[in-house]
Amino acid sequence: EKDLALSFSKRIHQLLSQKKHSSYLTRSVDRSLQLDERARLADTLKADLFISVHVNASKKSTSAGIETYYLSNHRDSVIAKLEKIENKSLSGKELVIDQIITDIVVKKTTKSSRKLASLIHGEINKSVIKKFKMKNRGIKPGLFHVLTLAKRPAILLEVGFLSNPRELKRISGARFQDAYARAVVKGIEKYLSSLKK
Repeated sequence: EKDLALSFSKRIHQLLSQKKHSSYLTRSVDRSLQLDERARLADTLKADLFISVHVNASKKSTSAGIETYYLSNHRDSVIAKLEKIENKSLSGKELVIDQIITDIVVKKTTKSSRKLASLIHGEINKSVIKKFKMKNRGIKPGLFHVLTLAKRPAILLEVGFLSNPRELKRISGARFQDAYARAVVKGIEKYLSSLKK
């Protein structure tokens, strides 16, 4: 996952830079960062938004599709399973999220995070999901540690399933990665433009 996620992130970063946006990667080489280190970097840089790129996996090799998460409370047991995986430290220890901090951050950022997720996922749907005939798994709320710590509009992108051999081949291709990155950048630009209105 880390290699594919880095590949997508670098392409998004490159396109944002070409369009004269300041963007930063939490890692640009194959090294691991704890979730709190990633979020702390966003704080240090005073970033306007935070995007975490991931590649999904499942025990079922038929699981497929693209989904986008934004920070919010929910009661979905399927999402809770993914949160359990994503909210682990590098050592595999489950991280405990301070409920008071979470409630404050959720209240402060849910609306803007949902809007960011909607605009980006809308672009992904138009120019990636339809074009590459992929399953649209939608926009979903999630309590992800890295999004909570980011303390700003934040989303988590699940690009596809590496546990699905057919989908893995598709998302590993340069054409797909370029189309996906362009859709994300277009969604970011729409979000930033909406703030000026």
